Amino acid sequence: MTSQILQQIINALTVGSIYALIALGYTMVYGVLRLINFAHSELFTAGAFIGLSLAGILGVAGHPAAAVAVGLVTFVIVGLIGVGVEIVAYRPLRRTSRLAPMLSALGMAVVIQNAVMLLAGRRPLIYPSFLPSGAFDLFGALVTYKQLTIFLVAILLMIGLELFVNRTNFGVRIRAVAENAETASLVGINPNVAISLIFFIGPGLGAVAGILYSSFYGVASFTMGFVIGMKAFTAAILGGIGSIPGAVLGGFVLGLIETFGTAWLPALTGGVIGTEYRDIFAFSVLVLILLFRPAGLLGQRVSEETMVYKNDF
Repeated sequence: MTSQILQQIINALTVGSIYALIALGYTMVYGVLRLINFAHSELFTAGAFIGLSLAGILGVAGHPAAAVAVGLVTFVIVGLIGVGVEIVAYRPLRRTSRLAPMLSALGMAVVIQNAVMLLAGRRPLIYPSFLPSGAFDLFGALVTYKQLTIFLVAILLMIGLELFVNRTNFGVRIRAVAENAETASLVGINPNVAISLIFFIGPGLGAVAGILYSSFYGVASFTMGFVIGMKAFTAAILGGIGSIPGAVLGGFVLGLIETFGTAWLPALTGGVIGTEYRDIFAFSVLVLILLFRPAGLLGQRVSEETMVYKNDF
């Protein structure tokens, strides 16, 4: 029994790492602009397919350095696409109502998804493994090197992001713009640069998550971003959207809920509800958190026209 629980925890940390990486993109944009980047899930998909294309050029089999190169180049390419989304879909509408830029972002999501479909095709593609093969035993639970790599890469990226935001000059500028863009501009900070930077970093992290996700499951589809993106958005809400630690916490908590629910619900219901209903857990969590704690686990309620805000970053 203990080994089974440990096995599910390991599985949860793997999927939670991917959710957390994607959730960081949602939470960074919200932390500065108070808006949701609905195109973010499609940038996750674009990252997977761009990585696949680069893999065909560089090759990844048996070459860890090539896999790292693919990840870095994909990060940059998708990050630049994210900056383009901000320039086209957000910047012209920044001073309008909140609804307009969100609808514009939804339009960009449709454009990106269809662009991926036209370039890569409608059928799911077999995805090469960027991750090492093999496994080892941990107190009766099986840990694959793929799972370990996903977890370690995610943790390193999260730590790097936290250090960047809190220990660098660029991070200070981002936090200043998040606090008050007009005041930041008065002291010489260009809000457009800070905003473009978060639209570069967030989609870049999502692109790496896309590579890790597709490498782990061995398949990529142009529609895969929708469900995964919704789960990552749920993780961001769960942790407290606008908070980097909250996004990380929300990703891992959602991974635990989904993994244990998927493992145990069929047994508890006598097989009436099977593993194919795993997505129900994420959306149930989203409904519950919006009903009972819309600020999230690490969020904080403040009184400002009944809006709920978080501790930014």
